[in-house]
Amino acid sequence: MFRIFSIDVAMALIFGIGYAGIIFEESFAFNKSGVGLLMAVSLWAVRSIGAPSTDIAVSELTNASAEVGEIVFFLLGAMTIVEIIDAHQGFNLVTDNITTRKPRTLLWAIGLVTFFLSSVLDNMTCTIAMVSLLRKLLPPSEFRKLLGAVVVIAANAGGAWTPIGDVTTTMLWIHGQISTLQTMKDLFVPSAVSLAVPLALMSLTSEVNGYGQDSSNVMASEQMAPQGLLVFFVGIGALIFVPVFKALTGLPPFMGILLGLGVLWILTDAIHYGESEKQKLKVPQALSRIDTQGVLFFLGILLSVSSLEAAGILRELANFLDAHIPSSEVIACVIGVVSAIIDNVPLVAATMGMYDLTSFPQDSQFWQLISYCAGTGGSMLVIGSAAGVAFMGMEKVDFFWYLRKVSGFAFAGYVAGIAAYLAIHNLPISLSTTVAQVPFLSGS
Repeated sequence: MFRIFSIDVAMALIFGIGYAGIIFEESFAFNKSGVGLLMAVSLWAVRSIGAPSTDIAVSELTNASAEVGEIVFFLLGAMTIVEIIDAHQGFNLVTDNITTRKPRTLLWAIGLVTFFLSSVLDNMTCTIAMVSLLRKLLPPSEFRKLLGAVVVIAANAGGAWTPIGDVTTTMLWIHGQISTLQTMKDLFVPSAVSLAVPLALMSLTSEVNGYGQDSSNVMASEQMAPQGLLVFFVGIGALIFVPVFKALTGLPPFMGILLGLGVLWILTDAIHYGESEKQKLKVPQALSRIDTQGVLFFLGILLSVSSLEAAGILRELANFLDAHIPSSEVIACVIGVVSAIIDNVPLVAATMGMYDLTSFPQDSQFWQLISYCAGTGGSMLVIGSAAGVAFMGMEKVDFFWYLRKVSGFAFAGYVAGIAAYLAIHNLPISLSTTVAQVPFLSGS
């Protein structure tokens, strides 16, 4: 018994130290991907020592690697497709059609376009595309920074209501905690509310109402590459087709994304055949530009969490939370708030290890709230999401500016979205019942 306890303590310490290294990456000057991989291998080594036998540990690792591999392959495929579209300036089709310069109209236009664009793109790519658009529309100003913050909130909100819009929703979808249509149906309104509330509040601020238009220091728009329109539609179509492919064949989502990548690979090879100067528009060059270290970070984190799950530590943590926080909704909301400080990928991965589908079945309120809260909670701090970090680097926004100017609006949207979800799912009178009671609609 003491040996098992000491093994569990050792694994918890390794995870805690590794997690601290990831959180304080900038202070320690250690890349979080390297820390994550080192942590993963160390945890599985300790698990191998503490397991009843090495064969059991190897079997657990094999099963964990298969599950993690599905997510990693999916991310690699999706990121490559988005990179190919971006290389062809395909997103100009969306961004170049935003021509208004009226502050309040622009605020809502940027928010809504980002919201829907991020439902099929990863949040970081969507943020980079939209902030680049802002540079073409507006000179450096307080208003432009505020619009950049809107992009962050909208990107995180848009990614929460589709299974391919965010890494965490993709993880939940691949492992069966949420399904495609039910998630989109149940989370669209809360996600939209989490954006609409900050937009409405920001519309009242002096930064928006007092902004004077100025066309100086505005970047020129880059021209779309040859066949960029075709690549855009094929690439976006490939992303949207993934849930359809899964429904039709029953195969895991990464197979659908690899199908899309294969089609796009052949297409770009064909349309740029013999054009040596267009190598950057082909898949091999795109593969060299994707965020490989980010993928390795996900790999390290997911393998680390799977070791804690195999050792039973996450189950013990779940039992502790259930004993002290009886409401699953509160647990989900707290996870969302914590995700503003700590990366949401390990948080969601740990939650998936703590609670299985027997505790909460597919599409239960708990899993849907986890999807919403982990996705939108990161907007409350600029460091709370990949979108925020990308915006921070591109516009040179500091942590305390975002905290003063934006965090309150983002928190209001987060709470309003949760309230909207709970109201929709817990109202005692359903819509169909209400309609049936209206005489001229019920046919009586």
